[in-house]
Parts: sequence; C-alpha cells; structure tokens
Amino acid sequence: MAKTKQELLDQAIALGIDGLTDKSTVKTIQAAIDGANSSDVKTEDTKIEDSGAEVKLAKAGKRSAKGLEEQSEKQAKIERQHTEEKDEASTKPAVVVKPPRSRLERRGKHYKKSHELIDSTKAYTIDEAIALAQKTSHVKFDATVELHVNLGVDPRQADQNIRDNVILPAGTGKKVRVAVFTDDPAAAKSAGADIAGNEDLLSQLDKGKIDFDVLISSPVLMSKLGKYARLLGPRGLMPNPKSGTVTNDINKAVAESKAGRVEYRVDSTGIVHIGVGKVSFETKQLSENVQAVMTSIKSNKPTSVKSSYIKAVHVTTSMGPSVTVDVASVA
Repeated sequence: MAKTKQELLDQAIALGIDGLTDKSTVKTIQAAIDGANSSDVKTEDTKIEDSGAEVKLAKAGKRSAKGLEEQSEKQAKIERQHTEEKDEASTKPAVVVKPPRSRLERRGKHYKKSHELIDSTKAYTIDEAIALAQKTSHVKFDATVELHVNLGVDPRQADQNIRDNVILPAGTGKKVRVAVFTDDPAAAKSAGADIAGNEDLLSQLDKGKIDFDVLISSPVLMSKLGKYARLLGPRGLMPNPKSGTVTNDINKAVAESKAGRVEYRVDSTGIVHIGVGKVSFETKQLSENVQAVMTSIKSNKPTSVKSSYIKAVHVTTSMGPSVTVDVASVA
C-alpha cells in the first residue's frame, strides 16, 4: 500500500533527513529515504581496514564491530601483562635457597651440649660406651639405657625373624606388675604375683582395664583369652609360649618376670631395640645386662645367615645422643 506524502515526510524527519518541506514531491522524499537507508546498511555491514580492503561485518557476535574491538582490547591486555611479568622478573632479585638443617642442628641446646662429649668418628668399648651414655643423659628423670643392635638378617624370612626373651642379671630397674590368669590364685599370689584370678580378671579385661605389665597364663585357660587378643596384642601383653608367659610352672614364670625378664624381637629393618637398665645403675650392672642380651642374640643366629651377623651396635639413653660400640667388644 502506497504511503501518502505526509507519511513519507514524517518518516524522513524521523531518519534525520534535512532539506525536505511540504513543497517537496513524493518522488524526492522517497529517494531521500532510500538513500538514507542504504547508507545505514553499509555502515553496519562493512568496515574499512588499514589496507583499504572492505570486509563484511556481522551485526552482532564475535564478528561484529563491537566484538572485534573487544577481542583487540583483550589481546592488547594480555600483551601488556606479559611485558610487565618480564620486566618484574628481570628486576626481581634471585631467591637464595637455604640448605636444610641437619638433625643435630634441629636438636635442643642440652642435647647439643651432650653430643659434644662424644667422638662420632670413634667406636667405644662396651664399658666406655655405657659410661659415656650415662654421662650424656641430660634429662631430669632416671632415663632408660637402650641397646640397639643392627643385624644382617632379613625379617621377611621365617628363620631370620629373631625373637627371644632373656633375664637381665641386674634387672630392668623398674617395678614389674605381674598378673596371672589361673584357677589357683592363692598359689600365684604366694609366688609373688600382683594380680591373680580367673573370672574376675576377665571382667577387668571386659572393661578395658589393664593394671599389669606382664600377663602369665596356664595353657588350659588360653582359649578364654582369645577374644582379648586385640586388647592385649598391641600392648605386647598377650601370653606367648616363646616368651615364657604360657606355662604350667607359674612360680618360675613369676620369679623370672620379677627378676627382669625382657623380650626382644627384630624389627622390619633388621634392628633389635631393647632397654637394659637405668642410668642410675652402676656401669658394671649395665655391662652385665648388655652381655646377657648379646649372648642371647648370638645364640639365635640363623644357619642361613652366612655373611656378617652383627653389623653395628649402639648404646643410648632416653632422649640422649647415641654412642657407637666396637662390635668386637661384644661379639
């Protein structure tokens, strides 16, 4: 439907076309409107690049004039960031990495002072090592003297999994509380047991109450202790025939436990760790205990071990520095 002259004139005014009046002809007004529309389309759909070539642009999206401008600004921002990072890296001083401190440097001042008394390049005789360990104990309590023996065994092999118990001639230096699981508590008490009984002892275990250091049981009652393996096992309190705590000779077992019987076992790295007394002991007493342990370890040498059996021996105290022992002095 053809538009009237007034409608065309209103459209021209809306498009911002100047120079048209009521005296302009319909043909003139229509031509002006067509020319204005053609100019708008060309502005939106084309862009003149630096090379002079005309490229078609989309009305919206990444290929529109606005989208291309945003991409250009984004790329310029990335380039500026790279430039700033390079400048910062060139002006930033190099980071000095300090080497990690040794174990001795991380120790306390009392430990360092005690360590100065030991010649780490020297292997001492057992008597010298014990005396030096006692001298370098810097704690306020009566520390335990420990013996660490590195054996040339593979604990993964059944015959090389060294385990035994030994009675220390001078004792362990601490009061041992002995409990006996037996049907004859009176006899056990007369033998020196601190706790003895049957059902009453089981009732204490049901409550998780453990008031003893050693548990001895007669063989016929061991089946009743089976359900307490998870309670006693991790604490090393489960009676075992190899440790002498499952026996019919209750009197002997109690006497040995009170006298200072200790159990030792090689760990996963082939080392035996065992306490051999207290710092307050005389050097001679500690030496006797060490010799008893070493005699037991040597008697348990597996026949399958052909190379060196005792590789290294060290003596130390609770929280104290280690002293290297001449293997020949204890072999």
